[in-house]
Amino acid sequence: MKIEHLEERISDYRNSIKTVVDKRVLWKNTTKNILVRTLNRIVKQYDIGWKVQELSWIQNNEAVNITFDSFPPELIDCTNLIPAYQFLPGGALIFSQSYNGDIYVFMIFPQIENASHENNMVELGVYTPESITEKFIVEKVDEFLKEMIKWEVPSLKKKVGY
Repeated sequence: MKIEHLEERISDYRNSIKTVVDKRVLWKNTTKNILVRTLNRIVKQYDIGWKVQELSWIQNNEAVNITFDSFPPELIDCTNLIPAYQFLPGGALIFSQSYNGDIYVFMIFPQIENASHENNMVELGVYTPESITEKFIVEKVDEFLKEMIKWEVPSLKKKVGY
């Protein structure tokens, strides 16, 4: 086997590394800022007990999320009507940069003690950093809210005659 046969593969490998670096630089310089700015505007405009978090773990992984942290302030009085009611914080919409620079978007639901963790997450897709725009973020927050509403008030299966 001739070594020259590897030239194309070596070139492809170099290009793949450059692609990953370009995506990671775009995340660092643009995408992450758009996420933080847009999510903070949403939190400020609609005070329903959520906050924005910037996460950084392991050397190659960063994320930005919006998470429910407290009960909506304007509904505190109604919780006093049911003393046993307990708000479950922790539902979150997460935009996480993966190892290859793409953005993995998913949501998690609040943890319920002694409940199965099987269906605790919904994957919304993997996207390139340049596809993360303000419009895209707002659409994902809308999807997240729809899923959280279903989680809070699940629809009961209707039987014929009921």
